[in-house]
Amino acid sequence: MGGLSLWHWIIIIAVVALAFGKKGKISELMGDVAQGFKAFKKGLQDDERVTAEPKAPESVKAIDHQSADSVAVQSESRKAS
Repeated sequence: MGGLSLWHWIIIIAVVALAFGKKGKISELMGDVAQGFKAFKKGLQDDERVTAEPKAPESVKAIDHQSADSVAVQSESRKAS
């Protein structure tokens, strides 16, 4: 029970070769994960800069509301037509 057989060593070497090999799927996956972490950290830094620097106020868009009386008059004039 204490030793590893030849098959165990072959499996371990195959897993290590896949994980750390030049063109292994796992190494590509780990590279993508690392790029994701870098992009996430950069995004957090950008958010901190935005909150630190106040922006100029944006123009306020107003919506023209009609009073209930003018809506009633318009609907009556449409019915009469």
